[in-house]
Amino acid sequence: MRMRRDVGIVFLIAVMAVSVQAAQFNVRYFGARGDGTTVDSPAINKAIEAAAAEGGGTVVFPAGTYLSYSIRLRSHVGLFLDHGCVILAAEPTEDQGYDAPEPNPWGDEYRYQDFGHSHWHDSLIWGEHLEDISITGPGLIHGKGLRRWDTRRAGDGNKAVALKQCRNVVIRDVTFLMGGHFCILPTGVDNFTIDNVKIDTNRDGINIDCCKNVRISNCTINSPNDDAIVLKSSYALGVARATENVTISNCQVTGYNLGSFLDGTFKRTQDHAPDRGGVTGRIKFGTESNGGFKNITITNCVFERCRGLALETVDGGILEDITISNITMRDIVNAPIFICLGGRMRGPEDVPVGKLRRVKIMNLTVFNADPRYASLITGIPGHAIEDVTLSHVQILVKGGAPAEQANVTVPMRERAYPDPREFGLMPAYGFFVRHVKGITFDHVKVGFMEADARPAFVLDAVDDAAFHFVEAQNTEGGPRFKLNNVRTFEVFQCDGVDNQTVTQADEKML
Repeated sequence: MRMRRDVGIVFLIAVMAVSVQAAQFNVRYFGARGDGTTVDSPAINKAIEAAAAEGGGTVVFPAGTYLSYSIRLRSHVGLFLDHGCVILAAEPTEDQGYDAPEPNPWGDEYRYQDFGHSHWHDSLIWGEHLEDISITGPGLIHGKGLRRWDTRRAGDGNKAVALKQCRNVVIRDVTFLMGGHFCILPTGVDNFTIDNVKIDTNRDGINIDCCKNVRISNCTINSPNDDAIVLKSSYALGVARATENVTISNCQVTGYNLGSFLDGTFKRTQDHAPDRGGVTGRIKFGTESNGGFKNITITNCVFERCRGLALETVDGGILEDITISNITMRDIVNAPIFICLGGRMRGPEDVPVGKLRRVKIMNLTVFNADPRYASLITGIPGHAIEDVTLSHVQILVKGGAPAEQANVTVPMRERAYPDPREFGLMPAYGFFVRHVKGITFDHVKVGFMEADARPAFVLDAVDDAAFHFVEAQNTEGGPRFKLNNVRTFEVFQCDGVDNQTVTQADEKML
């Protein structure tokens, strides 16, 4: 009886091993050469189709360089890139290229968002209306042949991975180099996990657009020319769909020279992004914001040599219930914190201006921020930002701005592209707050490394502002607060300023 039982166990293990093997589809068995010169995408797509025909499985890429055009994902199929594997985006030729961008009236005719946001098929790897898919493994996806700008030329591709209206998606452990306009672009993708991914790219890193239930964790993104991790809610699907239920944790975003993160040199000679602002590499909400953003947390993240944190809604969406904690920033090239409610309204007509409310930022430390900027929290007339709390925040700016900069008038720019550069030089070195109702600064410390004659805080058209346990460095005899058209302003236990409540201040220095 013991022998029969042992034989049965061995037989069962053998059956299981065959089943596991049968669920793997090696691209080389389907004709892929992996030599870096043969175009392997036809063979890769055959392997994917074979896996789909069997009800699902894993398409395996062993070591080698697989020159490819468009790779078309299927439901219940995962790609696994083994050690030494490189999927290399091929350069288009007169005879071969990437799949054509599919028609989309919401992107072409109405132009509610960039062309690149409106199409998915013109990509190295793409999928539409799929479920249960993955891209995993320690290999590399190199978008060398992808375009970094919107392009309508036949055969061009401009995204490394593009997914439309999919669910249950995992991208884990892979590395990306030069991802094109968008390295990872999911639109309308729900239940999406991106974990332990490294990206060193020439434009955007991860763009989460109109997605729900998203987890981004343990990722490092170097993107000197555009945003590292950006949440958007465009009109690309023909409906205003919110991006919601998102967690971003344990991530690093940087603006080193392209490629110098992956090769370990961490070079810093590039000074500008294509928009002529400083290198980008930040975490941002916006700029496409038709559907808005809800129920989002960002925690345990590092910014280095890049732009700061940006929360923007300018196209009618509601941005609300946001918690941000445990953030460190060094060498920030524009506003460390930028919170903007605007009225650009790129989208269908007759949509009202959105709302921005219930934002909490805590345990944030900034070192060596650019002195031309301050942190901006700015709404527009008739549409105030509501209920913002900043606690245990420390910001040290480079300083050195001349005294006359304290007198500059900040333009409204309510219909402009939302970016700190649009507002020009700042009259404060710490925070410029305008058209806000309900804001609390608790245990906030701001200072400068070189003497700066501007006040730490400038408030304009603000109701219900409370400053508790705030430390603000100032030049000798200079004010810490400048108030214009402010109602109900409270100071308690703030360094250098007596405890007081100001009911109305048309123009006041403290």
